[in-house]
Amino acid sequence: MNPLSWLVPWEPSPTVVLCTAGAAFLYARGLRVRRVSVWRQLAFWSGLGLLYIALHTRLDYYAEHAFFVHRLQHLLLHHLGPFLIALSYPGSTIYAGIPVRWRTRWVRPALDWKPVRLLFDILLHPAVAGFLFVGLIYFWLTSSVHFNAMLDVRLYRVMNWSMAIDGLMFWWLVLDYRPKPPARLAPGARILLVIAVIPPQILIGAVLSLSPHDFYTVYSICGRVFANISPIEDQHLGGLILWIPSAMMSVIGALIALRHWTRLSTRRAGRVAAAWRRTSSAEA
Repeated sequence: MNPLSWLVPWEPSPTVVLCTAGAAFLYARGLRVRRVSVWRQLAFWSGLGLLYIALHTRLDYYAEHAFFVHRLQHLLLHHLGPFLIALSYPGSTIYAGIPVRWRTRWVRPALDWKPVRLLFDILLHPAVAGFLFVGLIYFWLTSSVHFNAMLDVRLYRVMNWSMAIDGLMFWWLVLDYRPKPPARLAPGARILLVIAVIPPQILIGAVLSLSPHDFYTVYSICGRVFANISPIEDQHLGGLILWIPSAMMSVIGALIALRHWTRLSTRRAGRVAAAWRRTSSAEA
């Protein structure tokens, strides 16, 4: 098989193409006016590329015909892709790529609109963000819901998009490198938030990995693409992906949040010491 054939989408989606191309265009345009380190650029392009691969390549076909590939797809959509994009801190660069007239006339008024600010306040509240991050995993893996999502293309796309958007919001909260304010959460709260979502992910991953019962018979209806992997082995592999790599991403996120906390604490201590020295010199 020609390797390039893997890039051919199984079910073409203009929405995916427009969103990824738009984000890439605005980011590239923003790079012309903002200096961004090479590693941050690499993180952004890698994360955006992973989202595109998960949504719009041949991987999508295998995700519809093998549970463990489906879990790999959601690992990219909900964890790794959004994680890398959030780690690159692309917001200011993308904003700089928007034409000034658009920013003034459309973007800023939309962001300042009270219903929009209220929606963000709700969705980005730490309790809501943590609940959604874990809750969407449990919801879409509920046997009856998963059955319908895999057979209804519209519901299938809602499932994938909800995972990607939720991942972007969650990791943006956790990996924010700024102090509060302007960040929504204090550094310590970011660490607690990402640690709180680890046990539920381990629990559902362990259940799927150790259960002798096949919860997802829909893949037998759709046709399993790997004939040498039994249904229960397929489920066990998917459970391991949810159990280990997904939980490890949260551990890495907690370590990065801890690093930001240490950096911000050191900077704050330096400012306090400098102010104390200035006060002492003035009194002398």
